[in-house]
Amino acid sequence: MPDDLNWAIGGEAGDGINSTGKIFAQALSRAGRHVYTSKDFASRIRGGYTAYKVRTSVDRVESVVDRLDVLIALTERTIDENTDELHDGSVIIYDGERTSMQDVEIPENMFGLDVPLKRLAEDAGGAIMRNVVALGAACEVVNFPIEYLDSSLSKRFSDKGTAIVENNQQAARLGQEYTAENYDQDYDYDIETTDEDYVLLNGDEAIGMGALAAGCRFYSGYPITPATDVMEYLTGRIDQYGGKVVQAEDELAAINLALGAARAGARAMTATSGPGIDLMTETFGLVAATETPLVVCDVMRAGPSTGMPTKQEQGDLDMLLYGGHGEIHRLIVGPTTVAECFWKTIEAFNLAERYQMPVFLVSDLALAVTEQTFSPDTFDMDEVEIDRGKIMESDDLDAWVDEKERFQPHFPTADGISPRTFPGTDGGAHMTTGLEHDSLGRRTEDTEVRVEQVDKRQRKVDTAREQEEWDWREFGDPDADTLVVSWGSNEGAIREAIEFLAEDDIDIRFLSVPYLFPRPDLSEAVEAAETTVVVECNARGQFANLLERDVFQQVERINKYNGVRFEADELAAEITDVLRPQEATTQ
Repeated sequence: MPDDLNWAIGGEAGDGINSTGKIFAQALSRAGRHVYTSKDFASRIRGGYTAYKVRTSVDRVESVVDRLDVLIALTERTIDENTDELHDGSVIIYDGERTSMQDVEIPENMFGLDVPLKRLAEDAGGAIMRNVVALGAACEVVNFPIEYLDSSLSKRFSDKGTAIVENNQQAARLGQEYTAENYDQDYDYDIETTDEDYVLLNGDEAIGMGALAAGCRFYSGYPITPATDVMEYLTGRIDQYGGKVVQAEDELAAINLALGAARAGARAMTATSGPGIDLMTETFGLVAATETPLVVCDVMRAGPSTGMPTKQEQGDLDMLLYGGHGEIHRLIVGPTTVAECFWKTIEAFNLAERYQMPVFLVSDLALAVTEQTFSPDTFDMDEVEIDRGKIMESDDLDAWVDEKERFQPHFPTADGISPRTFPGTDGGAHMTTGLEHDSLGRRTEDTEVRVEQVDKRQRKVDTAREQEEWDWREFGDPDADTLVVSWGSNEGAIREAIEFLAEDDIDIRFLSVPYLFPRPDLSEAVEAAETTVVVECNARGQFANLLERDVFQQVERINKYNGVRFEADELAAEITDVLRPQEATTQ
């Protein structure tokens, strides 16, 4: 396991927890350390417990663990919320002059550092910088060069002027100096730095970056947690490439705007979460019926109804597979890592235009809000390939028109994919209705034409199933008797759980599935295993149900639906518990 440090800051919503955590995460990444973050926040602007946790190591880290080494507690509740993760030697930094912290009790065998955060911040120029004072104290505790924090503060506040940057840097110095002068203790933490150069981004940002790389030039959306960061990332950036972001009045408008842009020939996208997908479903059917390429991103959160907007869940799979009236063809791509959010977004755009159909890009809250470090070459733009499918220019249309007399946008080809033209293409003018239509796009109730068009649209799915590699990512021991299967953001936690299990001589073969429809054929892998375990963040085991249907075999299930992501050590314990009855049966 990596020699890592686990750090957190917690308080009330409105205390600047998120921005403070990101400043420290960026400082660590600038120091050549890997970073993996997680957030716990309430669905309100002010009030309610919120925390930002950072796991950091010189080795790559892929998940969170149930341990905290350094905790900045802005409220007494922060300590209560994290008691189970604190351990002997943990350091708690707090402000005893703050009303809510005057009666705080530090658990035994831990270090409690009472630092006057607000007073020192006022000395530096304003009480608003108290969190930065705490960062300076944390730098002293873990022996982290404060110059890296200076750099991160400079980037964060550079647009506010030199004075603000210098005030914040001074606040950090005051926190460091106060801690050094008043607490002469050995905390046994020593942050190592390297010369590596990492970029830090979360899953929503990676989706936005992937959309730009894929040539997306129109995005419409309505703000909704946890998908809003996709729109925020694209806003301003897409304009540099001649694109446009439109904040719509609701989700219905958002998908219809995106549909219009896609019909006009632009690569278009919208992103939302479960409640927004509900509202978009009728138009999703229109996208499919008109054979329009469109990417719809669903960043899942806990439901049903409004549910828990700021909590983790993977409960939308059944809706994405079957939502909508009638039989709607679709493809569903589900990234399993932050890096895959970039690459699978590009793939989603290519699939949408290659097969002229809607594509669901499925993420979840854990992926969306997790900030992680990557080498810059992880996102090598020279490796990006764009496939716009069967686009016909004017010269190509001559032979088509000679044979077919008129351009037919829904001609029933053998593979189900008709040639496509952009508006303004000479000879390619056409109309398409959302009603059932013939090959020219004109409405019809002719029974033979109806069957012809339904079969044509289904052939596109069949063609995609045959032509694409619907594969998986594999980790662990390929010959292990225990097979673990999962999807979405669980990959990192499972990969690290495999390392925990290996220490107990438990070998695991792990398949991480990034394609939800069509799905890869896992039947051989399941048949080769003595025990198959499906890990997912929902109550019903939605992917497990699909796998059992695919392979005609029952599987074991590990389900979590309390709104919190899986942790590596937790998963190792749960997998062990699943295997114990199996061991008893074989003995």
